[in-house]
Amino acid sequence: MRAAWTTMLGHITPRTIDAVECVVSVLLAILVAHAIGGDNVAWAAFAGYMVMRGRAGETVVRGLLRIVGTVTGGALALVLAPLVASDWVGSAIAMLAVGTLSLYRALTARRAYAWLFFGLTFAMVLLDKIDAPDTALGQFVETRILETVAGTLACMAVSIASALTVRRRWPAAPTPPPVVALWHPAAFYHAVQAGVALALLVGVARAVALPALAQSAVGVMAVMLVPVHGLGAGGLVPVSARLAQRFLGCLAGAALSALCLFLAQGHAPVLVAGTVVGVAIGRGIENGPHSYRYVGTQFTLAVLVMLVPDNYADGDVLPGIERLVAVLIGMAILEPVLLAGHWLAPRYASAEPADRGQDEPGGV
Repeated sequence: MRAAWTTMLGHITPRTIDAVECVVSVLLAILVAHAIGGDNVAWAAFAGYMVMRGRAGETVVRGLLRIVGTVTGGALALVLAPLVASDWVGSAIAMLAVGTLSLYRALTARRAYAWLFFGLTFAMVLLDKIDAPDTALGQFVETRILETVAGTLACMAVSIASALTVRRRWPAAPTPPPVVALWHPAAFYHAVQAGVALALLVGVARAVALPALAQSAVGVMAVMLVPVHGLGAGGLVPVSARLAQRFLGCLAGAALSALCLFLAQGHAPVLVAGTVVGVAIGRGIENGPHSYRYVGTQFTLAVLVMLVPDNYADGDVLPGIERLVAVLIGMAILEPVLLAGHWLAPRYASAEPADRGQDEPGGV
């Protein structure tokens, strides 16, 4: 018996512990979101998954940055959206400016994660206001913040508990530090392209009734978050690769989730089991020693979108379809901008800074 136990422990690695931490964190985030009467429980699950890092200190800092970015982006949107949402030009200029600033600092600042969510939250709120002018912005932002906090606190609690127990035996390696630069011309040029794509999304929102434009904005910013050392020759190749991986991950996650929904027929335990399996598989892919880790991130997020409804009796494939449509819309907007930027771009010589590790995929 002792030999079997020893053998089993020998097969457990820090990556195994990381996957278990993510599963427990997501389940706790869902539980907390339901307990507080959340309107978008999947948002809490997103935070419960994406904030997790192997070291409790890193998880706590990352969680605080996510909250700070969400609060500041939401606050700015509350001020600006009522002023510019009815005017296409004003909305586009606001999106261009905030998107460019947010992504540039997400590429070059020490507190990059806060800058990313500052821009993401602003873009989501503004596009939702354009799409639905009668939207109660205060309630939307409050809900977004509340569920981000719920998921983040759940993640922090799991990470701290793990650090005091199993992580003593299976410690995680530290995440490499982010690239920090006050001025980085290649990163700025790259960020401007993201800002242009976001401004074009405002035009699309005005001209055509398309679903999930806010998710398209999130996708644009997420795929543009690539290591700055690869930007000397332009961002076309790495960003295009991330777009493809985002679509493949969403497609695979949606397929698994659709199967679970078919089998569940409204039974919550089946959906919860599917969530557990999906999170574990996605995190395993994300932590793998290969170049398609971003597929794992998107696989997991697609699972959470579809298998974490606000009411388990209302599980539906529609959120997964909307996420796939959002990826395609983002791709259709962003690729021409990238091609033009690649053609017009100056070629910057850049040093090889430290890799951004798990921070690099963006997590959205």
